[in-house]
This record gives sequence, structure tokens and C-alpha cells, in this order.
Amino acid sequence: MRNDPRNILFPLAVLLLAAPARPIEAQQPARGGATQLREALQSRLSALYAESRAPGVSVGIVLADGTSFGLAAGLADTVLGVPMTPSSRLLQGSVGKTYVAAVAMQLVHEGLLDPGAKISTYLGREPWFARLPNHSDVTVRQLMNHTSGIVRYEFNERFISDLLAAPDRVWQPEELLAYLFDTEAPFAAGEGWDYSDTNYIILGIIIERLTGGAYYDELRRRILEPLGLENTVPSNSRRVPGLVQGYAGVENLFGVPDAVIVDGEFAINPQFEWTGGGIASTAEDLARWGKALYEGRAFDESLLPVMVDGVDARLGPNTRYGLGVIIRPSPLGKSWGHSGFFPGYLTEMAYFPEHRVSVAVQLNSSDFPNLGMRPLRILLEMAKAAVQGGGAPDADSLGR
Repeated sequence: MRNDPRNILFPLAVLLLAAPARPIEAQQPARGGATQLREALQSRLSALYAESRAPGVSVGIVLADGTSFGLAAGLADTVLGVPMTPSSRLLQGSVGKTYVAAVAMQLVHEGLLDPGAKISTYLGREPWFARLPNHSDVTVRQLMNHTSGIVRYEFNERFISDLLAAPDRVWQPEELLAYLFDTEAPFAAGEGWDYSDTNYIILGIIIERLTGGAYYDELRRRILEPLGLENTVPSNSRRVPGLVQGYAGVENLFGVPDAVIVDGEFAINPQFEWTGGGIASTAEDLARWGKALYEGRAFDESLLPVMVDGVDARLGPNTRYGLGVIIRPSPLGKSWGHSGFFPGYLTEMAYFPEHRVSVAVQLNSSDFPNLGMRPLRILLEMAKAAVQGGGAPDADSLGR
């Protein structure tokens, strides 16, 4: 039986005038202390990697003072024997929504976007708009916190068939929405919760209408360049610079090969994901992004409480979803972050405000039946080790 990403995208959670972005400041501790901590964290990661049974694992950690580490274990390519390194890029999957949300919050600060406004305010004149489920009732906030009632397009069987049939196709956002045209929503806007990439595709269209620019251009101008995130790139073609091989498992819903990169090209065009994800990065760059985002350096920090004001979400006990952010309890206190899945890759990113520590974990596998440890477990173990100065956490306190 095929693995169904409808059940695995966030079950990771069950284990648990513009305001410009400001550059990330990296304050280095004494050389000896940083070296010792890096060695201790690498040792911890090596032990976790052995238990994970993933081909490779990449981890990024940013401490309270801004010191950052990129760590890796295992293989980026199991056939060629290429090692995973801190400079390896992997697909983030849905973690890419965090950047979309940040751009949206900049537009809120500029007075161009109102989270409480109906999306008809921005898209009502589009010829296809009235064919969207709940079109007349959905607000921007409901798109961002997944209470719109507009379900996923990406697991529609017709979409998957069309995606596989034309792997070079460049998808327009409206073509993705068309798989839901004239369908009935499972609940009225604001009266339920259902995670959906479609919400963020619609949000991406709104961003482009308001800015007059392409989303990736706005992302680069507003977020990536100001924050110095040089190892973060769009996954907008079948050839993503620096992307390591990913392994989706022999049987997977999208029907791609186990090794998803064939002759240098992705088996399908990841471009379709767009503002539903659409980013590749190193784990260290992702951890640096998490710290900048949740410390208020990606948009006006007065709006951070708005972003992390969440609604109940079916992502695990006491877990909530804000505006592009998963709010989870953890052994280190509250965490803000996101999970990600794309065929061949799994990602977790979390920031722990009580400790001001940010951690990102990326695996080059989405082969769930053969994984011994999920990314969230690895993230929690590495976060606790970082907070403790490299000491090994008590495994029982974190759960498996």
C-alpha cells in the first residue's frame, strides 16, 4: 500500500511602507568553546543518525547569541557514496510557507493587506474566482491558518496523473486551483480546520496582485537578500542548484522513482509547489531563518503576536496553527516552526522562544516505513543538547 502524504505531512507534529528585514547577526563565542560545542553536537547527531535509518541527515542550529552550526551525517547519494555535508541543499516542502507568511506580514505592515478582509477584496474580479469553494466567505486570515474550507489540490488523482504525464510542465497558479473548481467545501469558512497547500497558492496570487511582482522576486528582495540567506533558493525547475538526491520509497503516492533525481533532473517539476512550499536550502540557513523570523527581524516585530496567535489544529496534542506557523508544546517549552514534506525529503524547523534557540533538521528521505526516527524527534534531541551545551539529553524525556 502506498504511503499517503495526507497522513504524513504533519504526523511529524504528533510526536509533537515596508518594514525591511534586518541582517542576521552572528556573534561567535570563544573559539575553543564553539569548537567543543560543535564536536559535542556532531557526536550527538551521529548517534541519532544511526537510529534514524535515513540515507542522510542535515542539521542547523543557531544559539541565543547568534552562533550558528551546520552539521551533517550519512550520505547525500547512496549509489555514488557522496557524503551529506552542511552545504548540502534539500527541499523544505511546506516549511516554505513560513517565507510566504512573512512577505504577507510585511504587506500587512505596509497597509496593503488586511488579514481580516475577505479574499474577494483582492481577487473578486478574477474570472475564475466564483468557482472556488467558499469563495464569498473566506478571509485572508482563514487562508493563512487553514480554516478556509478550501482543501488540497495536490493529492487530487487527476492532478497527480497530469503531473506525471508532463514532468516538464510549468504550472500556473490558476491551473492548480482548477482541480477544485465547482467542488463543495467540507465545512463553512472559519468553522473547521484542514491543512491545505491551496490556501497558500491563493495567498501567493494575492501577494503578486498587491506587489505587481513575481513572488520569488519579492521573496528575494524582501527576505533572502536583506537577511543574507545565501544558501536558500527557489525550487522552481527540475534542476535545483546544489540539491542532493532524495529517496521517496519504492511505493509513494506521487508515483516517482525511489531516487527522485534522475540524470540531474527531478522526476517531476517541483515548480508546482510554488507558495505552498517551493524552497530548497541548507539546514543551517533554515535555522538562521527561523531565528530571524521568530525574533521579529523579517517584518515589523509588533506583528509577531498576530502571527503566533493560533487556532486548534489536528497536528498533535495541544498543537495550534497561526499564520504560517505551527505552535507546539515541547520539553523545552513552547516552540514555533513548521514541518515539511516533498517526495524524497522531510524537514522540521523550530524556534524555542524561552531559550532563543533555533533548530532545523532535513532528511533526504520520505520513505516512512523504513525510517527509524522522524525529523521532529531528531530536532528535539538536538535542541535539548544545544541548550545543555552539548550534553546528551535523556531520551525518555523527549519520547520516541
